[in-house]
Amino acid sequence: MVQFHIQTESDIPASTQLYNQILFAIASRQYPPGHRLPSTRQLAMQTGLHRNTISKVYRQLEEAGVVDAQAGSGIYVRDQTHEDVAKVRSPILDQHPEAYKVVQNSLDDLLKRGCSLNQARELFLAEIDWRLRCSAQVLVTAPTHDIGAGEVIVRELERALNIPVQLVPIEELDQILDQTRSGTVVTSRYFIAQAEAIAAPKSVRVIPVDIYDFDSEIKLIKRLPKGTCIGAVSLSSGTVGVAEVIIHSLRGDELLVMTAQVGDSYKLGAIVRSAQTIISDRASCATVKAAISAAREDLIRPPQLICCENFIVTKSIELLKRELGLE
Repeated sequence: MVQFHIQTESDIPASTQLYNQILFAIASRQYPPGHRLPSTRQLAMQTGLHRNTISKVYRQLEEAGVVDAQAGSGIYVRDQTHEDVAKVRSPILDQHPEAYKVVQNSLDDLLKRGCSLNQARELFLAEIDWRLRCSAQVLVTAPTHDIGAGEVIVRELERALNIPVQLVPIEELDQILDQTRSGTVVTSRYFIAQAEAIAAPKSVRVIPVDIYDFDSEIKLIKRLPKGTCIGAVSLSSGTVGVAEVIIHSLRGDELLVMTAQVGDSYKLGAIVRSAQTIISDRASCATVKAAISAAREDLIRPPQLICCENFIVTKSIELLKRELGLE
């Protein structure tokens, strides 16, 4: 069971602390699609928050498009699979709602048995053509204010998929999709509702990727001595913002937290000179190492640098390969 930690004396509102922690649990797949979230009563007992506050957080999550409220049943993590988006593409799916699932499962089975896409094409022409068209253009999207999150995803996808990947600010996605509709949009679950609202009416599917759950880093944070200064560095402003909230929720004022985007040399230098431990995403690791090396003469003891695993989990990469016909 996921544990949530609320610092009641913090300047950060309790609802914001809980919202960020639940969204992180969903984005990192600790709460997978279809999972029933704890009831307001259970969360009230665990966190000490009023049930009205928890209900407000659940409404915010529903408005963000990451959970569904089912009357009399509970709150469930939304299943943001491509089947939901695919239903807008063809009227035939209204007549045969199970047809698409049957075709897709059959194709996956053929691929696993060694059948090539070209061999399967004659049997599933429409589905195969669609997958191949989608693989021609992969668009990663994120809001302009956190475009660094998109940059991290692009780097990992290009390395893993070995195909060109284009980064598009979510504010420009509508215009780009008007120019070409034969693509696939990829984004983090943090931004899935915005991306789907733009792409679904244009019959373009959106595939959310699951992020690394940072379990080992969280365990380390829990063990750090009181008074430790910890730094968090990333390409993504959103990532360092969420990291600050989560670290504060775990340890309150016991730790001094400093954050910086990797391009902010002033803040990065301050972290290098003050922090005993620095946690960095892999895309920023080389720059942080260089900053530590440059400041070595001024340091009594260099900080411990922890480079996180890939931002995108392996399962999401495998799903993308299947969906794009790259396996």
